[in-house]
Amino acid sequence: MDSDKSGEATKISIQEPKAETKGKGIIAGALAPVIVAAKAARRPRKGWKKGAAIFDLVLRLSAIVAGFAATSLMGTTDQTLPFFTQFFQFHAQYNDLPTFLFFVIANAIASGYLVLSLPFSIVCIIRSHASGPRLLLLILDSVMMGLTTSAASASAAIVYLAHNGNSSANWNAFCQQFGNFCQQVSSAVVASLIAATLLLSLVVVSAFALRKMK
Repeated sequence: MDSDKSGEATKISIQEPKAETKGKGIIAGALAPVIVAAKAARRPRKGWKKGAAIFDLVLRLSAIVAGFAATSLMGTTDQTLPFFTQFFQFHAQYNDLPTFLFFVIANAIASGYLVLSLPFSIVCIIRSHASGPRLLLLILDSVMMGLTTSAASASAAIVYLAHNGNSSANWNAFCQQFGNFCQQVSSAVVASLIAATLLLSLVVVSAFALRKMK
């Protein structure tokens, strides 16, 4: 019996892996490339948002320059003709016309708003996924665009009449005498139209960025 016991083969039991563990390993291995691909797909989208926010800041700074240029040009418009009579002195100033006065006020408001909106634009760069500041800027930019466009359009109509007159209404061309005045007013209107175009671009950029966030 001793020899039989010593001759018995030693049995080693090897436990087979459970089917459930195998299944989990296969599923995890299959999902790994999908997760990596999903993360890679998110990176360009986030980069696009940050790029749009930086572009928004550049447009905003350009609009500030154009708005302040329009305000300063119109606000300093003043010309006195070198000849005068005993009772009259020929003098032209922007506040002689209510339209030009409205132009100065509207562009000053728009320019001041653009300066105050810079911190919100910077927040959109730092937190590109935040939709609240961008929505606020979209609404206010739209209001300022309408204000600037209305002021520039009304002043452009006055400038056209000043340059060309209207024979039907017996309005003479004002700019034949006040050439410097009309030249500076025309430059102010052009600068205001540029500011309005930049504000429109800001509205479009914000709208696209908000749409991509959905």
